[in-house]
Amino acid sequence: MEVLVLEEVTCYHCGLPCEAEKIQREDKHFCCQGCKTVFEILNENDLCEYYSFDKNPGVTIRYVSDESYAYLDELSIRKKLAEFDSAAFLRVRFYIPTIHCISCIWLLENLQRLQPGILKSEVNFAGKSVRIDFNPNEISFSKVARVLASLGYAPKINLQSNEESNSIGFDKSLVIKLAIAGFGFGNIMLLSFPEYLGLDHTDAYLQKIFSYVNIALAIPVTFYSGREYFENAWKSFTQKQINIDVPIAVGLFVLFFRSVSDILWQTGPGYLDSLAGLVFFLLIGRWFQSKTYENLAFDRDYKSYFPLAVQKKVEEEWKAILVYELLPEDLIRIRNKEIVPADCLLETDEAYFDYSFVTGESKPVHTFKGDWVYAGGRLIGQPIELVVKRRTSQSYLTSLWNEAAFQKPEEGKYKRIIDKAARAFTWVVLVIALATGVTWYFYDASRMWLVLTSVLMVACPCALALAAPFTYGNMVRIFGRQGFYLKNAEVIERMATIDSIVFDKTGTITHGASTVKFVGLLEDDERVWVKMLTAASTHPLSNLISESIATHSVAEIENFKERTGSGIEGSVHGAYIKIGSAEYTASQDLDVDSSKVFVSINGVTRGYFQIETSVRPQVGAVVSKLGKQVVALLSGDSNSESGKMKNLFPGHTKLLFSQSPHDKLGFVSSLQQTGSKVMMIGDGLNDSGALQQSDVGIAVTDNTGVFNPACDGILAGKQLGLLDKFLSLSKNSLTIVKIGFGISFFYNLIALSFATGGFLTPLTAAILMPISSISVVGFTSVAVWWVANRTFKETE
Repeated sequence: MEVLVLEEVTCYHCGLPCEAEKIQREDKHFCCQGCKTVFEILNENDLCEYYSFDKNPGVTIRYVSDESYAYLDELSIRKKLAEFDSAAFLRVRFYIPTIHCISCIWLLENLQRLQPGILKSEVNFAGKSVRIDFNPNEISFSKVARVLASLGYAPKINLQSNEESNSIGFDKSLVIKLAIAGFGFGNIMLLSFPEYLGLDHTDAYLQKIFSYVNIALAIPVTFYSGREYFENAWKSFTQKQINIDVPIAVGLFVLFFRSVSDILWQTGPGYLDSLAGLVFFLLIGRWFQSKTYENLAFDRDYKSYFPLAVQKKVEEEWKAILVYELLPEDLIRIRNKEIVPADCLLETDEAYFDYSFVTGESKPVHTFKGDWVYAGGRLIGQPIELVVKRRTSQSYLTSLWNEAAFQKPEEGKYKRIIDKAARAFTWVVLVIALATGVTWYFYDASRMWLVLTSVLMVACPCALALAAPFTYGNMVRIFGRQGFYLKNAEVIERMATIDSIVFDKTGTITHGASTVKFVGLLEDDERVWVKMLTAASTHPLSNLISESIATHSVAEIENFKERTGSGIEGSVHGAYIKIGSAEYTASQDLDVDSSKVFVSINGVTRGYFQIETSVRPQVGAVVSKLGKQVVALLSGDSNSESGKMKNLFPGHTKLLFSQSPHDKLGFVSSLQQTGSKVMMIGDGLNDSGALQQSDVGIAVTDNTGVFNPACDGILAGKQLGLLDKFLSLSKNSLTIVKIGFGISFFYNLIALSFATGGFLTPLTAAILMPISSISVVGFTSVAVWWVANRTFKETE
């Protein structure tokens, strides 16, 4: 039952005063209907633990009318804002500037429990955005926005540019806090001159007035500019955890109230000048940290990742261009298993797309001419033509590559180690500070508070947290410049542990062909049909056959199918063609002296293409350098090239032929069961299961329009000879990270020694604290550059 109450109270949900009508439900008061509604939603869904995080999770909640976001249901606007839109799945990313704490993240990532129809929500805290997947049949676009607004997280929507609406705004609050802290620090220093200069007792009244003014200046510096430290410390306690802001908050609190006590009771001048300077330099350190992470985020821009290529029509010819060169209205062609690189309209009559890369749903989506086709979809079937309508940054495609479905359990391991070490570090600092305070109380009580604050300020595990991401992030960029594109920085850490390497053969060890000739009988028009059918496939042998036939023609392929590990089939001009293995084409030929790709037309075998594949010229040298790490060669082909492979690989290497994709996966798994750390190197076509199963899966490709999301990295075929260098640099990266950790601990050990001995003031400690981060970042950047430069110079 709802009743009106007269006493002045604060809202249970948002924590603000109830200025107008006060609504009461049981023993809880609310400032408006919106706050009460949100509480009821949380209460009904057993989510009231939300209130244990913070009294004010967002901003003031007001009722949101149905008309507020009704425009989002307009089809043109919906298409403009949606990252993906289908009958039962819609994905949108909202920029929400009010995201500011862990309780915000917690609530926004539990939207599916609050509102039926929402499937999943994921917060990007650094970008102040939330990505929401929902079923448009159960909840409208506008209602999703209203739900966010009713919770206090009204989305900022920019219809001019969806990318702009998701951009990170300039952090004005940090600048304001820095300005206030700097103003307070300068003026407190100025007003403390009478104390510094030792004026005589006749001017004591001035010292007293200046001291009171200093208190007035110190209050906003401490409790506004330094507010974030207190808030974070309090939240860590409410979550029964501890973070680095706890000792800082304790130090600020102690220094402020000790100074105020000394001034009010006239027992001393206090330390407000040190306090204001402390907050000022702490905020400068935080600014540096924010710039550091902005640089890390920038390093994940699409140009740092694989140069995904696509076929674009230029003056009646198809030419390969990079994704970020695409413009609206460009006509592009996509082949079977290729990824759609941008949001487009389908020009071909119909096509099937696998959107599991985006939605997790593997059921192919049947799309017709004029329908939208979204970036990240994988074509299933015959080639199609698309018209680009909206450019998609490759960072979006890279984010799809990093979806949870394609991640491995070990990813992020170093982050967990660092977090654990940082928490233990904070407890150690608090214990040291307590012991130092007790010791100085008996030795020189007048200096106890300054020494105690110095200990709390100078110790910082921030450098510990920066060593790994800066080292791995810089190395990812260097690898990219050398044609080796990693899914994320954590892959480098796993590469450093590799002790067993397994190679696929076709498209990996072999590339191109020394000879391609057809044995049998094909009419000229039939050769053209074969060329068209093989051109629709991305398999290396199909590409070789297509390139070997010089004639050109235009015809439509129907019922195109590609059977992994077997072959391709389809209809051209009424003729049903199968191209592939002898078994697949029902050929009776049993001769396996060389690689053969059989052709049957309308059920009759017409002959075969005899292909002598060429071994990549750099393979022999790199296999020799890798030595005992190379444990096996797996191939889906017959053993016709076993002699050539025996000459290429050392005697201990297992050479296994006629391996199905399942066999390859099983072999990798069996190695892992013996404790081996396995790197699988394949072409990503018939070995996706093995790539996913391995500790590190690398897809070697000469056509960057095709890649498998199950892999951890993409290596340009011409750079395969640098594989040993990449593995060596991964091990060097791990060493650099460990040295970075050592620098961090060494700094803290020395700094704490000086602080506990009373040789550092709190102000000096605040200046030294960000220097540890600068030193680690500087060392890791220079070290990575040096080892990479030395390693690759040796190859020149």
